[in-house]
Amino acid sequence: MATTFRTTPTAHAVSPDCGQHWAAEGAWQVAEGIHRIPLPLPSDVLKAVNVYVVQTDDGLTLVDGGWAIEAARDVLERSLRLLGAGFGDIRRFLVTHVHRDHYSMAAQLGHEYGADVALGADEKATLDLLNDHARPRTETPFFASLVSAGAVGLAEQWNQVENAVPNQAVWLYPDTWFEGDHAIPVGNRTLDAIHTPGHTAGHYVFADRGAGLLFAGDHVLPTITPSIGFTMPPAPDPLGDFMASLTKVRALPDLRVLPAHGPVAPSTHARVDELLVHHEQRLVNSLATLAGGPLTALDAATRLSWTRHERSFDELDVFNKGIAAMETNAHLELLVSRGLVTRSSTTEGVVLFTRAESGAAR
Repeated sequence: MATTFRTTPTAHAVSPDCGQHWAAEGAWQVAEGIHRIPLPLPSDVLKAVNVYVVQTDDGLTLVDGGWAIEAARDVLERSLRLLGAGFGDIRRFLVTHVHRDHYSMAAQLGHEYGADVALGADEKATLDLLNDHARPRTETPFFASLVSAGAVGLAEQWNQVENAVPNQAVWLYPDTWFEGDHAIPVGNRTLDAIHTPGHTAGHYVFADRGAGLLFAGDHVLPTITPSIGFTMPPAPDPLGDFMASLTKVRALPDLRVLPAHGPVAPSTHARVDELLVHHEQRLVNSLATLAGGPLTALDAATRLSWTRHERSFDELDVFNKGIAAMETNAHLELLVSRGLVTRSSTTEGVVLFTRAESGAAR
């Protein structure tokens, strides 16, 4: 679940590049030759995803592509027109990660117009699952993860949630796979492609050190922290990966944050520090839920509060209850790796977490 902080809520945040709500339609200049285009999302509390357009003498490079829905396609077309451009001017998509609000329209437009679509190589396992046409998808790909978290009832309910069962026909493979950290020439710029697993296994951010910018995808967000554990196939320790990736980005120079969701923000260092503190406190809270004995991740999630409004688990909708269960599982798995919690499995594949005899979370 995207857990909020004591900052301006995403729903009301104004972005400095436009002076309006960050999701307002337009092509907003964030730096010379770089514009932010918010694209609408269907049935999503985040409202929009930011796509960034980098102009070069050879055409356009887009960081992320949006969700392949007609409304987003229309907004992207109108917004590019404000820059005197169209879909045929796009030469390349640099996609931060495989989630459909970032990848699916990039794949679609790349296929239609011949633009190169690049994605992290560690996202291939996800695309392989989605392209396994020998096993047609009739259930959410997160079904097994929810069962493991003790949430079989939620897994069954998730199958009824809009867009929960993916349309396998739209999951095209990219043209280029990112591997390792490397430099990417984009016109007269150089973007450092930096592997930042956690939110997904193959997540990348792109640092323009010359302009002092970080195209942050869902790795560093200004008002929320990205969902952890909402990926397939499930990673063994996604929160550990995420926090290590935050530390990796913290070692870079302090850069302006160009996030996928929310307003442009002034400092990667400040935001990363907040995110790390948040998750350390969340680990303490997660460990405390186990004081009375073994729990499933779902049971632990019901004992935690959620969102900036400190809502109880029962106040969440079905989709966000599932996200909360998987995110709590990620925190408990990191506590296992730290030696503070042990895990065992039932014959049905449900994981139980037990507090170890050692002390508090560190």
